[in-house]
Formats: sequence, structure tokens, C-alpha cells
Amino acid sequence: MALIGNLRHRPARRLAQLYAGLALYGISMALMVRSDLGLDPWDVFHQGLSKLTGLTIGTVTIVVGALVLLLWIPLRQRPGLGTVSNVVVIGLVVDATLALMPAGGPLGVRIVLLVTGIVANGAATALYIGARLGPGPRDGLMTGFVARHPRWSIRLVRTLIEVTVLGLGWLLGGTVGVGTVAYALAIGPLAQLFMPLVAVPDAEASATDPETRAAGSEGTGRGSEGGTPGPIAPPAPAG
Repeated sequence: MALIGNLRHRPARRLAQLYAGLALYGISMALMVRSDLGLDPWDVFHQGLSKLTGLTIGTVTIVVGALVLLLWIPLRQRPGLGTVSNVVVIGLVVDATLALMPAGGPLGVRIVLLVTGIVANGAATALYIGARLGPGPRDGLMTGFVARHPRWSIRLVRTLIEVTVLGLGWLLGGTVGVGTVAYALAIGPLAQLFMPLVAVPDAEASATDPETRAAGSEGTGRGSEGGTPGPIAPPAPAG
């Protein structure tokens, strides 16, 4: 699969934003894990598999992300640099953060960890999506399926996928709790709040700006990342 997108438009800004977002995403995952108050559906699944296999949750996140990415092939989806980076970076960062953070603690501390993790996750999601270097593997699975089966809505497909992984993760021993509900309610509004602050305008939009045209430093062709993000649905975790 060839990578989508290009780095001719604001490469330094977009790369820095991408990897900052992915690193923050991994940290936010670790905070929620250490809160022990509930995880998002995909991380319930990752944690359940971790308990079953004895692998770290970061390793499981990487393996599951790679397997999901393979499902893009029959859907004819094309990954971006951000897609491939998503698979690897988040898993490495979550393991590194968990190694530095002690488990347990009083309930008040765990609530702070949960709230901080959810807010950081919303900011991280906006950062890596706003970099326009490709969707996460789980988001691409959802949108790719809908593209191939237009009678299915994104809302329905997303719900089916996340209910399935949540149920499997719970059966495997993943942590379901108040944090799971809080994440589901908060992640969409949080990502939408942060997105306008960090989204990188596309090359076409920049080319209409007088200062950009005068500088002549930006390409005028439109890349495959699309326009400035409008309202978004809550993204798939680690996706």
C-alpha cells in the first residue's frame, strides 16, 4: 500500500505536531490505565488481551494496530505516514509511561489521573488528526468499510465495532468503569474543542493567503489530506 499525502506543505510543523500528538496519546492512555477507573473500548480490548497473553498493553496495541491495518487492503484504503506512525509510537509511549508511573493510589489521585487522561487524549487526537498525515488504523477501518458499503452509516459501523471490542475486552478482563462512560461522552466535544486550535490549513487554503503567496514558500497544489477539518465525530481510540 502506497502512503497517502505529502510533506511539501509545512513539513516541520506537521511532523512535529503528528509525533507530539501520538506521544501525548500514549501518555493519556497510561494515565487512564493507572486510574483503574475504566478505559475506552479499544483499550479495554488491549488490556484484556494483555492479561491473556502476558504481553504489555503497548505491545498489544502495536500488534492489534498492525492487524487492523492489514484489513485496509481488501477495503482499498491507503495509509499515510501518520497511520503507520500511529501503530508504533502510541504503543511504545504507553509502555514507557507505565514503567515510570506507580500503580494504585487513593481514589482522589486516580480521579485526577482519569480526568487528565481524557482531556489529554482529546488534545492528542486533535493534534495528530490536524497534522493531516493520515488517519489512525481503526478510524480507517471504519471509514473504509462505509465507503465500500454505502448503505451502512459511520455511526452504525463505529457502534458495532466498539461494542464488539468492548465486550471482548471485558470478557478478557479489561477494565470497564466510570472512565469508559466519561470517555465516550467527553472525547468528541474535547477533540472538537482543540481541533480549530491545532489543525494545519491545507495547501490550497494557504495559497489564498496574501502573506503566504508573497513568501512563495508553500506549494499551491492541494494534497490528499483535504480541507480544514469541520465538525468531527468522536475518533476511534488509538486510531
